[in-house]
Amino acid sequence: MYILGIESSCDETAASVAVDGRDIRSNVVSSQIEEHKLYGGVVPEIASRRHCENVLGVVRQALRDADVTLEQIDAIAVTYAPGLIGALLVGVSFAKGLAMATGKPLVPVHHISGHIAANYIAHPSLEPPYLCLVASGGHSHIIEVRSHTEFRVIGRTRDDAAGECFDKCARVLGFPYPGGVHIDRAAREGDPEGYALPRPTVAGSAYDMSFSGLKTAVINLAHNARQKGESLRSADLAASVQHRIAGMLTEKTMAAARDLGYRAIAAAGGVCANTGVRQALTEACDKAGYTLYMPPLSLCGDNGAMIACQGYFNYLAGMRGGPELNAIATLSIEDIGESLK
Repeated sequence: MYILGIESSCDETAASVAVDGRDIRSNVVSSQIEEHKLYGGVVPEIASRRHCENVLGVVRQALRDADVTLEQIDAIAVTYAPGLIGALLVGVSFAKGLAMATGKPLVPVHHISGHIAANYIAHPSLEPPYLCLVASGGHSHIIEVRSHTEFRVIGRTRDDAAGECFDKCARVLGFPYPGGVHIDRAAREGDPEGYALPRPTVAGSAYDMSFSGLKTAVINLAHNARQKGESLRSADLAASVQHRIAGMLTEKTMAAARDLGYRAIAAAGGVCANTGVRQALTEACDKAGYTLYMPPLSLCGDNGAMIACQGYFNYLAGMRGGPELNAIATLSIEDIGESLK
């Protein structure tokens, strides 16, 4: 079955053609990073306008790269939630128009479930149930994957996402947007214990996380250094930030796996491209005897392949969208069924 996947939830316009949810025939991503870099972060209005300009060309390129025609596509999958509402609307509107014009089924896909599905592409043997850490610029969740289309959130950030914390701390250090890759690079030359940064905890929850306190501590550290005329040891601070974030994500994920009896753990999302996060998870799983699944770096960020993959499983589960399908800015992965009624 050929699935065309379309993704436009933030600042990447992406499309992919996948066969049976595992075999990726094309994966085209048009990034807006260079433009948003001028503003130090994603500007929603600019993102929406660029999606309008790029989506047709990206979809056409995905079809060409896959060497298929639109007539050969069996269903059209699209990210409908969560994300920037204007950005989502471009992808949803385009996919609805394409589905109506061709008579193809329209399959709505939750963005976080798409990130999880990236692991099915990289690891064809992976099957639910398992535990998955999803960490990105907008999300930080620990999710129980009960089936390909059924999920339960057992832990989440109470404030900032891990990726947002990386970017804000990078900005304090003078790194350009997106800052996560620069933190990663600088951390290789630094001491992870160079700065005594806090390890925020969430009262009353064993698996929830908090990153705002860490971000604030780094901002205050830089402010105090400037007042005293001191300079920051950038590599040491980068390494310390990365060590704290990786440690919190790994600690919570391992605790959840231990308590719930899972021995298979997956990781997904842009933050899981970070060297420190990947190393911390790998070492912890090796020590505990757990099996760890992570997508390659090329599938950690937003892409159409993950949407095409999850779209295949949603199609098999009978999930469909009609002309009434709308974009939703905020939606828990647990509420997918309710949103499509």
